[in-house]
Amino acid sequence: MERFNVVVIGAGPGGYIAAIRCAQLGLKTAVVDQWLDSEGQYRLGGTCLNVGCIPSKALLDSSEKFDELKRHFGDHGIDCENPRINVSRMMNSKQQVVNSLTGGIAMLFLKHKIAWLKGSGRLLDNKTVEIVGRDPAVAPQTVTADYIIIATGSHPRASPLVAIDNDIILDSTGALALTETPRRLLVIGGGVVGLELGSVWQRLGSEVIVLVRGAQFLNKADHQISKAAFDIFTLQGLDIRLNATPTAIQIHDRLATVTVKIAETEQQFEVDKVLVAVGREPNTQGLNAAQIGVAFDAQGFIIVDEACQTSVSGIYAIGDVVRGPMLAHKASEEGVAVAERLAGQKSHVNYEVIPWVIYTSPEIAWVGPGSQELNNQGRAISVGVFPFKGNGRALAMGKGQGMVKLISDAKTDALIAAHILGPFASELIAEAVVTMEYGGSAEDLARTVHAHPTLSEAMHEAALATARRALHI
Repeated sequence: MERFNVVVIGAGPGGYIAAIRCAQLGLKTAVVDQWLDSEGQYRLGGTCLNVGCIPSKALLDSSEKFDELKRHFGDHGIDCENPRINVSRMMNSKQQVVNSLTGGIAMLFLKHKIAWLKGSGRLLDNKTVEIVGRDPAVAPQTVTADYIIIATGSHPRASPLVAIDNDIILDSTGALALTETPRRLLVIGGGVVGLELGSVWQRLGSEVIVLVRGAQFLNKADHQISKAAFDIFTLQGLDIRLNATPTAIQIHDRLATVTVKIAETEQQFEVDKVLVAVGREPNTQGLNAAQIGVAFDAQGFIIVDEACQTSVSGIYAIGDVVRGPMLAHKASEEGVAVAERLAGQKSHVNYEVIPWVIYTSPEIAWVGPGSQELNNQGRAISVGVFPFKGNGRALAMGKGQGMVKLISDAKTDALIAAHILGPFASELIAEAVVTMEYGGSAEDLARTVHAHPTLSEAMHEAALATARRALHI
């Protein structure tokens, strides 16, 4: 039986990053993973690289280019009559990106001498892991370790109304693999996945209906930002229904009829495809974790302490299987922190400054609480808002929609939140994250020289606006 210092179960952005950092620190490391692609080949990268973050961003970029060609290139004097989308070629382009990145992880494993154990991992006593491959004729392999890191990620939550077949009733994986643009697509869930994938197919010609269960659109975001986003997405063509709860789904003649209770009325929608995007659940089935003493909470997440250690000494868990937001970058940072702790270093993850991003167009990004939450807490705050329509670079790009909103403490001026709706919000949010990580203030941002003309000047102006001294509004 081979022995390792660390065995990581799962090769997503939490697991593979944890393994690389462990190997960098001199720990003999193995990764157990069972991901198979559509051709039956083992692939590293987990959901994020194979059927999540990366392929969805590839399709978002392709669909946004097509949408700009149809709707906005004429504004720049670029004429192109009757543009068409080749969905097959778009999917091939997406897959090339996926293959490049997953293959890159395999090369990093070789570079760092990380053992890749192909199959599903099952925890046994005494920090032993059994690896069962896909071939039943091959006997399971057993390895042992000083430490085990569980990084098995999550899967889409199912609908109680109908089974996912990824033909007519889709989960996110199915929506990323459509071979043609559906005429009508109904999305159950108005969160990150629903908005991103709904946007992809709406840009490519689908009539898209998005059902949001509650009365507040994007409730986790700042409400000023979410209201503006609702208006923009509606103008783009997304049909967003609030207070909407599906009650029945029937399939007949390759069409789905979805019965929906909207407020106090009942409506029916006949659509070609239904995307179920109602959240994700941790992947813990088959791990045998509970049987060896690993504790779980009522929602099925593994209970861990501040160091991400489970109730069993020497067994750690990170990413989507534990508390906190289900975000790839959160999983990666936990993986690094655990690896460094195992090597005797001091490391931590500041959960207060983890950014959120929705890659719609315009993008939405935020870090820290919304003003509605801070007001409910009775906290004295200063707010600075600057619209992108006042930013020269944004206007030159034809992307003047949205705003930057910064929130600082009214007494100390410490930056406590940033909310952005606009072009490249996913990139701009990092400036606020760094400022908050180092305990910076809105004045620190206001007194930092920003290049002109850049989108980042909107951050500068919003920081100035917290003290009512913005220069361009």
